[in-house]
Amino acid sequence: MNAAVVSDAVVSARGLRKAYKNKLALDNTSFTIEPGRIVGLIGPNGAGKTTVLKAMLGLASFEGELQVLGMDPRTQRDALMNDVCFIADVAILPRWLKVRDAIDFVAGVHPRFDRDRCERFLANTKLLPRSRVRELSKGMVVQLHLALVMAIDAKVLVLDEPTLGLDILYRKEFYQRLLEDYFDEQKTIIVTTHQVEEIEHILTDVMFIREGRIVLSTDMESLAGRYTEVLASADTLNRARALSPIDERSLPFGKTVLLYDGADPQQLAALGETRNPGLADLFVAIMKGTYA
Repeated sequence: MNAAVVSDAVVSARGLRKAYKNKLALDNTSFTIEPGRIVGLIGPNGAGKTTVLKAMLGLASFEGELQVLGMDPRTQRDALMNDVCFIADVAILPRWLKVRDAIDFVAGVHPRFDRDRCERFLANTKLLPRSRVRELSKGMVVQLHLALVMAIDAKVLVLDEPTLGLDILYRKEFYQRLLEDYFDEQKTIIVTTHQVEEIEHILTDVMFIREGRIVLSTDMESLAGRYTEVLASADTLNRARALSPIDERSLPFGKTVLLYDGADPQQLAALGETRNPGLADLFVAIMKGTYA
């Protein structure tokens, strides 16, 4: 994903800037998202994730160049929303809302909502049209959200912390059903979350954002070939450090894990056991300079 504004990209941003009082939420932020990708936008609290999403959805003003599906969200938001679906925390449906009312609402506000598809999905669940949200388990609320989302034939699906407040079983179900029943090569999904490990396996691309800047933007295949961890012993530690790791952490029994960016695999293999770092470990190293 490069930084140039590209006409056939789903999202193309260059030099985005957004300030709140004395704080820069976006600081010369540039990135490109290609069609048919599942992109994780990952960063600590206050890094600018939500501001990026709001800019893309036409919900926040900004300086710089931004196109989503070839449109400027500042001036063409109504047209853009025909092809974009935005879902935040799945646990925020009003408790008094009935299942049929939720369907009616989405059908009324989104032109690409397919009621028949939604009802076919719900037919395979225990959800009843007259059921109220307060009567549903968390898992059933997830099923309702999935039915509503997957019945919208949008080109871009934006998910902002979609599983916040749900336990691990329901979070896994949400992402698995999303992958199996919604995603295809014609759709693009952009997701932010703090549960990095849980979405790692579904991502095609990842972007790390820190203090309003994109500090890493790459596809997952390239990530595996670029970063390597070495488990070094006391005997090889000095030689390992001489190869300029970007981070290290200590383990019991005199072992040390060192993280490298683009180092020679053969040199690293001579220093100890090597492996690809998990996305969460890589995130912590890049964001804080050390493992938590």
